Amino acid sequence: MSGMESADLGVLRTAVAWRAAGVPVMLATLVETWGSAPRPIGALLVLSGDGRLHGSVSGGCIEDDLLDRVRACAASTAGWPRAAETITYGITSEEAMRFGLPCGGTLRVVLEPLTAGSGIEALLEAVEARRLVQRSLDLATGVARIEDCAPDAVLRCDDATLRSVHGPRMRILVIGAGQVAAYLDDMASALDFQVLVCDPREEYRASWTRPQTPIDERMPDDFVTALVPDARTAVVALTHDPKQDDLALIEALRSKALYVGALGSRVNQEKRRARLLEFDLTPAQIDRLRGPVGLPIGSRSPPELAIAILADLIAARQGVRLVRV
Repeated sequence: MSGMESADLGVLRTAVAWRAAGVPVMLATLVETWGSAPRPIGALLVLSGDGRLHGSVSGGCIEDDLLDRVRACAASTAGWPRAAETITYGITSEEAMRFGLPCGGTLRVVLEPLTAGSGIEALLEAVEARRLVQRSLDLATGVARIEDCAPDAVLRCDDATLRSVHGPRMRILVIGAGQVAAYLDDMASALDFQVLVCDPREEYRASWTRPQTPIDERMPDDFVTALVPDARTAVVALTHDPKQDDLALIEALRSKALYVGALGSRVNQEKRRARLLEFDLTPAQIDRLRGPVGLPIGSRSPPELAIAILADLIAARQGVRLVRV
């Protein structure tokens, strides 16, 4: 993995480490919200019986209460429970004020004791391998099953089972193994993106220094076609070489990719759009191209460009429409 890591990964590593040290541990998962909520569905928080916590399910509003519950279980003579508990916060205005929930928001959290049957170690292994997996937890027994899942899987929770989704939630297919791609790879895992890089140019592959993200040697159009972009996929062309970038963009714009972007000035983007019209792409398909790629924040350096691209990707992933000037 790169130096940065996803929120899931940090919480899971902490949970496994505490369990290995013999500390009683519980995992809280945010499973439902009503009204305003500072954290997304699926947010994780690990709490220890000796008073530590890592992660967040509410931005600090209910964590103290959850920690009190875990401490009480650790001190109880009844022993460490096996069944999970579903807790709802903020139903009344008094509770919303007590827990500091914004604008009367309400949260539902599953608090589960981690045991040998929880499968938390297997889950950590899967997330570290950048697999997208579903964890199915039996709320009554505390036993969980880990299995690969489809990119469109979502968290579901009923009275019997919590099915949570972990791992990279969106792929970025990057064309070009240059500096911007390297910074994208560094930053993306913290945002639950998986980065896949293609570059047929030997000199760029030779200078790539991130063994956790191997370079695909195929031609860009073959790379994009083979990976079948869907609504959880972004395609970003970064080579500055029309012979490389255009090949990928032609296939990406025909696909169901959520996001298609290309590096380059506005003048070069207009030339690119004119070229793309010669490849049986419709004007509507070409209009999907985001070029210059990324939010217009005055980026100049490779890390600034990576930030601009990732910010735009986050907005697209969240369905936020931004006005570009």
